[in-house]
Amino acid sequence: MPALPQYDYLFAIGTIFAFLDAWNIGANDVANSFATSVSSRSITFKQAMLIASVMEFAGAVSVGARVTDTIRTKVISTSLFKDDPSVLMLGMVCAIVGSSLYLTFATRFSMPVSTTHSIMGGVVGAGIAAGGPDGVNWKWDGVSQVFAAWAIAPGIAGGFGALIFLITKYGVMRRSDPVKNALYAIPFYFFLSSAMLALLIVWKGGSARINVTGSETAGIILGVGGAVALIVIIFFVPWLYRRIVKEDWELKTWEIVKGPLLLRRSEPAPRPGGVEVIPNFYRGHLTQEQLDAKRAGQGHSNDIERHPAAGIQGRDGAPSDVVPATPTASKQAEEIPNKTFAYAKKNAPAGSWYSPALAWYWFRFVVFHGVEKDVVDAQRRRDFLSGDIEVTHATGEHFNNKAEYAYSFLQVLTAATSSFCHGANDVANAIGPYTSIYFIWDTGELKSKVPVPYWILVFGGVSIVIGLWTYGYNIMRALGNKITLHSPSRGFSMELGSAVTVVMATRLKLPISTTQCICGATVGVGLCNGTWRTINWRMVAWIYMGWIITLPCTGIISGCLMGIIINAPRWGQGY
Repeated sequence: MPALPQYDYLFAIGTIFAFLDAWNIGANDVANSFATSVSSRSITFKQAMLIASVMEFAGAVSVGARVTDTIRTKVISTSLFKDDPSVLMLGMVCAIVGSSLYLTFATRFSMPVSTTHSIMGGVVGAGIAAGGPDGVNWKWDGVSQVFAAWAIAPGIAGGFGALIFLITKYGVMRRSDPVKNALYAIPFYFFLSSAMLALLIVWKGGSARINVTGSETAGIILGVGGAVALIVIIFFVPWLYRRIVKEDWELKTWEIVKGPLLLRRSEPAPRPGGVEVIPNFYRGHLTQEQLDAKRAGQGHSNDIERHPAAGIQGRDGAPSDVVPATPTASKQAEEIPNKTFAYAKKNAPAGSWYSPALAWYWFRFVVFHGVEKDVVDAQRRRDFLSGDIEVTHATGEHFNNKAEYAYSFLQVLTAATSSFCHGANDVANAIGPYTSIYFIWDTGELKSKVPVPYWILVFGGVSIVIGLWTYGYNIMRALGNKITLHSPSRGFSMELGSAVTVVMATRLKLPISTTQCICGATVGVGLCNGTWRTINWRMVAWIYMGWIITLPCTGIISGCLMGIIINAPRWGQGY
């Protein structure tokens, strides 16, 4: 029996909107971890969804409680509500409502905003409405610390991403034998990425459940990284050598377990025509010379009336790098992969609405339509925000495709690490205020330190995964190649730089924005091409504008709700 049954309705409303907030985190924020991997064609969109589901949930449940404490206790001065904890409970409900409503709007219009900004604005707005400026902890150990992290995080992530990419660019990609150097570098990068993931789990991040000393922590981190690097050297590098250097088209993925025995394997048979061993990661991205030649042949692709074929290619993206698609082909290419409701209804099997075949068809559409989107093709389409994206991509250097292939596996690891970090850091945006709602409703008390129940962590993790699967494509198609040219080596550097920044923030209990981290890392890596033209500054400005308006918008919604309700007659009398 809860201590405050008269506020059951507040707990119910808080539960509903906490789910909506976490759903929006999955739909809006998870693109930060996997947009680069999908954009560079290291993994498919469906593969990204599967990996993200596991890593987001694992990060939320195993490490999420640490950052949750910051949002719940360090933003609002809880001491002001010790005489009436229900007022704080109401404030947290208003904060979640304001945050979730704004995020729903932003996600619907493909605006990659910061969910951390959103909930922080909601909490600040509710705190000001309840207690005036004194209702918010503005000191360095409260809101000021978080604001500072927001300003610093993009720069730090950009610096880490640029440093990692410059080492990769000049130490591997521009060497006389980039493939050989990539094979040498891979074990080190696997060591770094896996050690960092272990660091997040045991280095204070999971201190509520793992008690180890400083020397034991260092031993675990180095041990995990060293073990992973050793496994990579013994099993993965020989397989990759056969795949890249020998172009063994008959090599199967499961043969990784053969390890050194693959080096004694006989020469591969002649490859049949049409069999691709190494995918072309730069497919659809032209160099400056290729773009100039293409547009010289077309006259000028910006004049749609004089050159209709070129105009169609610029807007919808042609399947060929040179020959624009016909209007019919473009329409089919957009309609079929995107599985719109009208298309699904048109192609539904015949039969009664209760027939098993039709029911199964609509079940698959509802559950899986979100992962059947061609987000890479959508990133190539020309619109107001992307501008002439072909020109932006043409400024990027094309590296050795075989060396890029080696980095595609590293990118999967770094994307998974970033996803784990995101689940650990951003689940707090939804369950931090919700934990306060539940604790006050259940106990009627107000404490600065309370353990976050496992079921709340699971609730937040599941909600994030649902949002990812059902609507994650909407933001992912707005990121990636629409900011700068992506490739596995670039995407790996972006993700690792962002993940390092998020790990540092989690260690310091700072709920920073993962959106800011990945965008900062993307810009930092993009600028390493040596020119500012390699960045689509129009898209960057759009993203920054979203960050700027998020906090005041959610603060106004939350503060108005709080102010109206708390000043209404009979509040606090159980009605």
